[in-house]
Amino acid sequence: MARDRRKAATTLWVRVTAFGLAVAGVMALVAGFVSVRMVSITSREAVQETLADQADVVAAQLSASRIATPRVTEILSGQGISLVRRGAAGGMVSADPDAVRAARRAGLGHVTADRPLHGDADIGGTVLLVEGRAIGDGGAVALVREPERSRAAGRRLVGNVMIALAVGMFVAAVAGLLLARLLARPLRRTAEVAVGMSHGRRDLRVPPEGPRELVDVGESLNALADALARSEARQREFLLSISHELRTPLTAVRGFAESLADGVVTGDEVVEVGQTIEREAERLDGLVTDLLDLARLGADDFRLDLSDVDLTALLAEAARVWESRCAAAGVELRVESPTTPTMVNTDPRRLRQVLDGLAANALRATPPGAPVVLSLYVIDNMIAVLSVRDGGPGLSDEDYQLAFRKGVLHSRYQGVRPVGTGIGLALVHGLVTRLGGQITAGRAPEGGARFSVRLQTLGKYLR
Repeated sequence: MARDRRKAATTLWVRVTAFGLAVAGVMALVAGFVSVRMVSITSREAVQETLADQADVVAAQLSASRIATPRVTEILSGQGISLVRRGAAGGMVSADPDAVRAARRAGLGHVTADRPLHGDADIGGTVLLVEGRAIGDGGAVALVREPERSRAAGRRLVGNVMIALAVGMFVAAVAGLLLARLLARPLRRTAEVAVGMSHGRRDLRVPPEGPRELVDVGESLNALADALARSEARQREFLLSISHELRTPLTAVRGFAESLADGVVTGDEVVEVGQTIEREAERLDGLVTDLLDLARLGADDFRLDLSDVDLTALLAEAARVWESRCAAAGVELRVESPTTPTMVNTDPRRLRQVLDGLAANALRATPPGAPVVLSLYVIDNMIAVLSVRDGGPGLSDEDYQLAFRKGVLHSRYQGVRPVGTGIGLALVHGLVTRLGGQITAGRAPEGGARFSVRLQTLGKYLR
């Protein structure tokens, strides 16, 4: 484990350092390219400006005296400048044929006293600068030269770029090493806490140190550890309550079965004992079925048989079943429903399972003489609201927020009031979610709790 962590830290150092070196190298190369380009442009502009000044002087001299031409040509030639002269008839002469072609291409033929020439021309792949001026005899003169290229200056510039590259890469390597160490220490501690959590430790926490981003990672990991601890505590409580709920019918079934096997129960008592065993077996089967459904809800293969369903008819069918059950418990059942069809696309069996689960929960919490209400109404011909209300003691505002968490209400109210297995409302919430609906809990006007399921309607069936 320690070797793996050292290897990870080394890899981090290599990656950060390599990245820093790459960035420094690219920056140095870009800076060098830009510098060379700027120096070249600046040098050319300086040469062009100097050539323009010389062209003004030469034009003035040639306008004053024709005899000055050979001397001027000689002086300019020593500076690497070719002199091209255009006569009044348009002919151009020079000792350098390339200079003549450059002057012609740059536009020496159009130079006048009001229109000097500032330009260049490409002759055989070489760019030549051209400055043309008019002279007094109706002709014009042009000075032609290449931009200065100092090899020594170029070498110095390249050398400076290489020095900058070397310094930048050295600084990047040092910065990468320091940054890798800065990151590796808190990351290593975070990894150690994560490994401990994977082995079941929930008491480990990441100290808040390092850059802000790493502190955020550590705080998130600490929050995850707290959430896992709470979740596992709820799971243990839920399993304990489910174990009790499973054991109760199993104990009854086993006890009565032993009585039958030992011959303790005989005669007319056999029928009563058999009915008791059947009821407890059904209770046990229902509990196991709910557990399996709750476990399958998160699976991709959880099956839904969708079809167009009339909620008005579904509610009426459920009311016929629950009317007798409520009457047996001394509870009044009320039904609030439209007389016209209310169509939705859903799984009728799963939706009836939701309705039966909410009704069973309401009947269990409602004392004799209080009502249980099955209600259906439509909002804007778009949303069908199917709700179950009761006249029981209700829940606190906090409990309504936690009502659909598995086993929470069971653990809070066990021994205080009649409670279920702790999975009914969680199963209902999961089913409604898979059906594409929403379920909420709140206070009922009857004084108890209200659970409302919202589903999208098929508006074309509404009247």
